[in-house]
Amino acid sequence: MELSDAQFERYARHLVLDEVGEDGQNKLLAARVLVVGAGGLGSPVLLYLAAAGVGTLGVIDDDTVDLSNLQRQIIHATESIGEAKIDSARRTLAQINPEVKVETHRARLTAANAAEIVSQYDLVADGSDNFATRYLLNDLCFRLKKPLVGAALSPFEGQLSTFKAYLGAPHPCYRCLFAEEPAPDSMPRCETAGILGAIAGVMGTLQATEVLKEILGLGESLSGALLVYDALRADFHRIKLPRDPDCATCGGAS
Repeated sequence: MELSDAQFERYARHLVLDEVGEDGQNKLLAARVLVVGAGGLGSPVLLYLAAAGVGTLGVIDDDTVDLSNLQRQIIHATESIGEAKIDSARRTLAQINPEVKVETHRARLTAANAAEIVSQYDLVADGSDNFATRYLLNDLCFRLKKPLVGAALSPFEGQLSTFKAYLGAPHPCYRCLFAEEPAPDSMPRCETAGILGAIAGVMGTLQATEVLKEILGLGESLSGALLVYDALRADFHRIKLPRDPDCATCGGAS
């Protein structure tokens, strides 16, 4: 596809990169990415993917903007309090890059609707805050052969990985890392544990970077590795994730 003059100017810093160029920018413009959650992680993911020119962004969230969200959910503004997060996000994204098509799904991702929604996209960025959604996405993306870039937050730490177990060994899935879903009340939520707001920005920006790498086929994928960020020590470390041959999701696949 021939880029317009405006697109040449908007994406100039991509186009001068040998690793991206016009062909890479066209890949971004043609990509369809689903972002699950328009909260702490989803905010920077959506902002940077829209700025990068990812052509179609799907966003699914059933929540409304609350004053307490604004400490970290940077896609929303004070004037958005009480508004559906997907509508607030869509308005902000239109201000950043009106060329990006934003498809909104005001719903909670469930076993009843997940396959229909996820199947419409090339790649999924999981910004959810609960284990039920993470396991649902893991199993579904494995079955549908969709790359899944997932991140998680704690008060002063973050974790990030990419899951492509459908490619076969040695690629693991999320269940290879955490075989059993924890009890719903076993892990403290942000409301009770708290979080340093900028942690969400760090991890969401890294998550967006991994999404762009997957679309462009750049560098080394995080599939098979878990990146852990410790803010208090200003430290990143990378942990190798082996594939579990007995995994309930991907163990039977070659």
